[in-house]
Amino acid sequence: MGNTAPDAHCSRKGCREAATWALVWNNPRLHTPDRRKVWVACDEHRAYLAGFLEMRGFLRETVPMDRFEG
Repeated sequence: MGNTAPDAHCSRKGCREAATWALVWNNPRLHTPDRRKVWVACDEHRAYLAGFLEMRGFLRETVPMDRFEG
């Protein structure tokens, strides 16, 4: 999947909160089925970022950062 630093900040533009969630996704038009990209989110922005990815059919899973093996 890719490395995500333990002190990662939320992927929401302008947010500097610590990330507590890993949103694992891929764009099937661009990526092979096994390729995974990761956005990280704080508690406040998890739903927003997940909704953005889900609307496009990109979201594969949401994992707490303490259980994410990236």
